[in-house]
Amino acid sequence: MTMVAHPSLAAGRWRTFSLMDQLANVGSEVERALHWREKGHLEYSRLALERALELLGLTIGDPRHRSRLKEMTRLREALLDYFLGDNEFYSTERSWRGYFYAFACAAAAQRSRPSAKG
Repeated sequence: MTMVAHPSLAAGRWRTFSLMDQLANVGSEVERALHWREKGHLEYSRLALERALELLGLTIGDPRHRSRLKEMTRLREALLDYFLGDNEFYSTERSWRGYFYAFACAAAAQRSRPSAKG
């Protein structure tokens, strides 16, 4: 049995988040994995990567994103290649940070917009 790092999200709360929020949260875990890797704490890095992959898996499983399934599964493949594989995609820390920074900015902008309801 696999431990779930984010039980309330896995129980359905994840699907209440926008795609931008979901990927920004994945990016937060990737950032932690990069940080710990830089510091030489490979176990912490691995654990952060596992949390990122868990969240990405929840995103992939979200039926709202079926049209982006290929993109999301390629993202998972590239993350695994970078952290655990031979880095055949030639990813860099900078490229990962830039990729996920865009989602963090988009999510923050989304949250700062006035609600259409009020």
